Amino acid sequence: MPTVTLQTAAVGAALLVTALAVALVLRAAARIVAVIRLGRPDPTRTDRPGTRVATMLRETFGHTRMLQWSVVGAAHWFVLVGFLFLFTTLVAAYGQLIDPTFVLPLVGGSTWFGLLTELVAGATLLGILVLVVVRLANRPSREGRSSRFFGSTMWQGYYVEWTIVVIATTILLIRGLEATLFGETAWTPKFALSWPVAALSADWPTARLETAIVLLAALKILVSMLWFVVIATNLTMGVAWHRFTAWFNIAFKRHADGALSLGAVQPIRVDGRVLDFEQLDELDEDAALGVGKVEDFTWKNLLDFTTCTECGRCQSQCPAWNTGKPLSPKLLVTQLRDHAYAKAPYLLKQRSPDYLAASQPGQPPPAVPVDLMDFDLTTRQAQDAPLVGSTQAGGVIDPDVLWSCTTCGACVQQCPVDIEHVDHIVDMRRFQVLMESEYPTELNGLFRNLEKQGNPWGVNASKRMDWAKDLPFPVPQVGVDVEDLGQVEYLFWVGCAGAFEDRAKKTTQAVAELLHLAGVSFAVLGDGETCTGDPARRSGHEFLFQQLALQNAEVLRETHAHKVVASCAHCFNTLANEYGQLGLRLEVVHHTQLLNRLVRDGRLTPVAPPDGAVNDRPVTYHDPCYLGRHNQVYSPPRELIGAAGLQLAEMPRHGERSFCCGAGGARMWMEERTGTRVNTARTEEALATGASTVAVACPFCRVMLSDGVTAAQADGRADDVEVADVAQLLLQAVRRGQPSGSDPTGESPVATPTGAS
Repeated sequence: MPTVTLQTAAVGAALLVTALAVALVLRAAARIVAVIRLGRPDPTRTDRPGTRVATMLRETFGHTRMLQWSVVGAAHWFVLVGFLFLFTTLVAAYGQLIDPTFVLPLVGGSTWFGLLTELVAGATLLGILVLVVVRLANRPSREGRSSRFFGSTMWQGYYVEWTIVVIATTILLIRGLEATLFGETAWTPKFALSWPVAALSADWPTARLETAIVLLAALKILVSMLWFVVIATNLTMGVAWHRFTAWFNIAFKRHADGALSLGAVQPIRVDGRVLDFEQLDELDEDAALGVGKVEDFTWKNLLDFTTCTECGRCQSQCPAWNTGKPLSPKLLVTQLRDHAYAKAPYLLKQRSPDYLAASQPGQPPPAVPVDLMDFDLTTRQAQDAPLVGSTQAGGVIDPDVLWSCTTCGACVQQCPVDIEHVDHIVDMRRFQVLMESEYPTELNGLFRNLEKQGNPWGVNASKRMDWAKDLPFPVPQVGVDVEDLGQVEYLFWVGCAGAFEDRAKKTTQAVAELLHLAGVSFAVLGDGETCTGDPARRSGHEFLFQQLALQNAEVLRETHAHKVVASCAHCFNTLANEYGQLGLRLEVVHHTQLLNRLVRDGRLTPVAPPDGAVNDRPVTYHDPCYLGRHNQVYSPPRELIGAAGLQLAEMPRHGERSFCCGAGGARMWMEERTGTRVNTARTEEALATGASTVAVACPFCRVMLSDGVTAAQADGRADDVEVADVAQLLLQAVRRGQPSGSDPTGESPVATPTGAS
């Protein structure tokens, strides 16, 4: 046995540090809960508790989000398993301080448990070393702004990782010394990985072995407890605290079934209830529309901020950050987190029972609950800092950061702990527009056109049917050619771009002709259609969105709309995911989905071009954010390209990691004043594939990429490259199959048979 003095010192130090660590970490956890509870209520996060628990278990133990990056995801999974399972070795370490031969009751001496402990410890050590190498290889000092760790608190990541390295190493060392102490110096399954230590210590006397075990057990305990002390004194250390908060953040995500928090923008809530804009006059004077102070965020939003690991996955995919803009989704979240925790002492004091009791009955509390000198400098600065304002003047989120977002959803899709960045940005935009009237001046034109003409281009509604004038068949209009939509199968939602933008009109014409050729009866609303409200809502003008959406919803109800096909990804998303918030349920498909179905059913027969008849260069496809990430539609456009007999060359960033065109979030109507234009960066990727055609499936993308290609052609870098919608490519292939001299249009689409499903 080790000397009494050594053993007593080890036990005393371990117990003292443990008591301190437990006290501090419990106090810290209580403070974190108190900060999160400062947020406003959100009653939507606790429905279907069983499904939420299942989602949380699937995402955490299955690592479904982390495994987007196979090597890092697998390494992190082993570290997670080690963090949970190897707690048993920490318990054993306390016993070893008193008796070096101590093993856990029941299982400690078994071969299977010993083998499992060694395998988990070895995998944890290997996994954390992989993560250390990844962090070092991508450190900001080496890669600068292109590093996903740029702006992260690097010492915290290094500290957490090297703590795990030390703990996993001490476990294997203790296991090897135990093997020697128990007389098992040759390899056995029970000591599968630690046997080299046993072999090296085979000649040690028993006293030395026991002393070494006690010292290593004490080291393991001290390192573990010091980790708790460090995180307890750093409440914003997300790289550590996410081990405890991520479980809850995942469980309380927007969708209980685990779907991404994309698609619909959530309605404005006041005190947890959806705002009825017809009852604005009944709101309290201090009611906030959107988020103007950190305490206006919901408790789930504050939990989001707390859970951020600063891994930078969101930052690495953000189109704004990657083109030199000031917006980093990671830094946005960490700045909000730091501000929330800095201001929390003031807010908690303001809501304390003693302070509320001191208030005069029937009177609002004083503006300042206590002398600000009672707080540290950070708290005093946080109390006075505007949430959105120039950072040079003390603001937390600079306006240039807030308005750089395209709402593409790449940050949400990438985040391994399900932070909902887009919702936070839209909520802050809402406050700036509705409460402060502070937003980019370019949006004045957008809002004015939407209010007066019902479309972003400001074109009179009487011109909404101009796109159909050159078609060789009539396009039925509801209220003119058909009484209501019960007489046809589909409402073809043309959209503002499809009706007014010259390039997008070609897509509208192609879709209409393909539906006609397939015998699908459809009609359009013509001047009865107005903007769905997507650009208004995502730029923060919720009131204008409600006006437009309610107007459309009334028309859609009156015309008995049920099945809708939309050629604009933004219209598709809004109709399918947001009009349900107004009580209108529609069956909405994107035109690529419907056309792909018609091809599969044999109602459209595309024919590949003959050899040598066309340019043999491939086609590359750009995934629209609001079709792909927001709605998970990836395959139909690609299948249509293949059906047209065209070779597809993918860009490096495609599918769920597609790079935005730069138009979303109303950015299409705002100037890009810093960095490279987003559409230019995306165009360069497309041109690098050597494709002759950049295929799109959204008019916004078509406009942005067409502008990019035009600029490249002006520089002589994009000869013979065109931008075309997938529907146009399909139409060309279908026309190739038409008999020479035949009329491809046939009868009126109202008279043709229905049945496309």
